[in-house]
Amino acid sequence: MGKIIFYEDRNFQGRHYECMSDCADMSSYLSRCHSCRVESGCFMVYDRPNYMGNQYFMRRGEYADYMSMMGWSGGIRSCRMIPSYRGSYRMRIYERENFGGHMHECMDDCDSFMDRYHMSDCMSCHVMDGHWLMYEHPHYRGRMMYMWPGEYRSFREMGYGGMRFMSMRRIMDSWY
Repeated sequence: MGKIIFYEDRNFQGRHYECMSDCADMSSYLSRCHSCRVESGCFMVYDRPNYMGNQYFMRRGEYADYMSMMGWSGGIRSCRMIPSYRGSYRMRIYERENFGGHMHECMDDCDSFMDRYHMSDCMSCHVMDGHWLMYEHPHYRGRMMYMWPGEYRSFREMGYGGMRFMSMRRIMDSWY
């Protein structure tokens, strides 16, 4: 089980909302959200309702002023709890949409698709096992996207058309 507490103001001030599962729209609980505390588990938070917009991964800890840390102006609007996972990890990344172009099967973190696979674009993937974070830049930097088992045929159609994914890492059980 995970638990995250959202606060309307910075430094854990103002009204708060405790969440132990997914929340598609926090506007009925808080008018704004500028800080949070993750007491247990891992969560993805989003700057728009219904798990849309920019995403940010949060694990146990305190985020007194995450807006300046992430560069967001609107605050957190929805969140998704990431389940703990203890199995193997396996993902296939593809150079083109609809699983086209060169394919590479990954079972561990990759800090640079270009360095390891000589791959300048990753436009689709198939997650067979585990939970992963894909990053916009090498060395796990920039905007990110949470991936769980399933087929992702087109990052462009998912709303990431102007974004390239250049690194990825596993969400490990030890992070909980």
